[in-house]
Amino acid sequence: MSYKIAFCFSLLLAACAQHQGITQNKLSKTPNIVILFTDDLGYGDLSVYGHPTIHTANLDRMAAEGQKWTNFYVGASVCTPSRAALLTGRLPIRNGMEGAPPNRVLFPDSQRGLPQSEVTIAEQLKKAGYATACVGKWHLGHKEEYLPTSHGFDYYYGIPYSNDMDNVALANIKNYQDYWDFWSSAPERKDINTFNVPIMRNTEVIERPADQHTITKRYTEESIRFMKENKNKPFFVYLAYNLPHVPLFASKEFEGKSKRGLYGDTVEEIDWSAGQIMDWLKAEGLAENTIVVFTSDNGPWLPMGLEGGSAGLLRDGKGTTWEGGMREPCIFWSPGNIKPAIISGIGTTMDLFTTFSQLAGVPVPTDRIVDGVDLSPVLFKGQESPRQDMFYYRGMELYAVRVGSYKAHLITESGYSQPDKTVHNPPLLYNLDEDPSEQYEISAKHPEIIEQIMQVVKEHKAKLVVGEDQLKYREPRK
Repeated sequence: MSYKIAFCFSLLLAACAQHQGITQNKLSKTPNIVILFTDDLGYGDLSVYGHPTIHTANLDRMAAEGQKWTNFYVGASVCTPSRAALLTGRLPIRNGMEGAPPNRVLFPDSQRGLPQSEVTIAEQLKKAGYATACVGKWHLGHKEEYLPTSHGFDYYYGIPYSNDMDNVALANIKNYQDYWDFWSSAPERKDINTFNVPIMRNTEVIERPADQHTITKRYTEESIRFMKENKNKPFFVYLAYNLPHVPLFASKEFEGKSKRGLYGDTVEEIDWSAGQIMDWLKAEGLAENTIVVFTSDNGPWLPMGLEGGSAGLLRDGKGTTWEGGMREPCIFWSPGNIKPAIISGIGTTMDLFTTFSQLAGVPVPTDRIVDGVDLSPVLFKGQESPRQDMFYYRGMELYAVRVGSYKAHLITESGYSQPDKTVHNPPLLYNLDEDPSEQYEISAKHPEIIEQIMQVVKEHKAKLVVGEDQLKYREPRK
């Protein structure tokens, strides 16, 4: 009789859990982790996020089977600091990769990189016995002491910076304005033969110039090969595509496929890649012990016109602290573990560091400020996101702050080629839940909200420590 009661009680608990949206977690203590990270993809560039002519059936499936986040942010609106934020769980101003103007990203002649003192997700997971691979774009220093193999990755295959760099037509360019002028007007940018970027395996250049027409396909193959070789142990794969950053490339199978043109072709090939990863995991019986997350490094490069992407209903794009520059598509997928849902709570790429550390049972470092929070309660228990704020930095300056539904702009500045900035006193205020496009400024109606946010700013700045170790990596700006 007691056995029947216990059995019925267990069924009741299971039913209650299902009713409350709680997923029974089938993950092991060391689940496999895959991060799919695109370059310059806009909030509105996937069909599951509203694009009418770019068809992303695999990512749509990933969202249907997982969680689609609608308020997910990156740590910066340009490549280098954004990637540093993801890998370290820290704001770029803390980890030495703050992206100060005029050179806000690293170039092939840069002497610096991600400081050795920083702890990456890969280094965290290696403590739990993970095999770790970085495939694709790195952009955190091309010298050997800064490459992925010096930051916790067992294996690296990819282009060490943006796919438009090492351009022969850029040889005499010494500052960002010249770089922008080249991209804005020079016909040479259309000539793919001028791009002399290398492909590296670990610390060696194995191909130069890289055949970028096949780069997405090869990144996918390398990722699957690494997972196959390490499927009997926990693995972490950071697959960082170089696309759809300009210049755009697609393989023969995808050229001319999308109604959106070449930009759509590149995005649809990335969608194919995501499908290959998910299908392989399912075929190998690994999907239920793997977490895959898809997102991007910053918003679309809008001045590129049709070669750039779309931020959808969000304002502006890459290089800015408007929503279009730093809010990105984000999908979490883990069949049988993550209950399908649309999540409107706030999350950031910095939270991946903390979340994955906690899942692997690795303590988060206590000798430094870590800005990430653990999103596990949202992913596996249907709870509200523990993150309530977001700090929008441009270089070393705090431009905007979001607290709950409200975002205050302390400083606004347009993207590339428009360097003038405006300091706002009082700050501009928007309700992002009601006005995600940031069109209707409401500071005059809510001075109390401004006061609350400025208190958050005060507390944040009081804890902002930029150490000597980080400062020494900031080479003189050109």
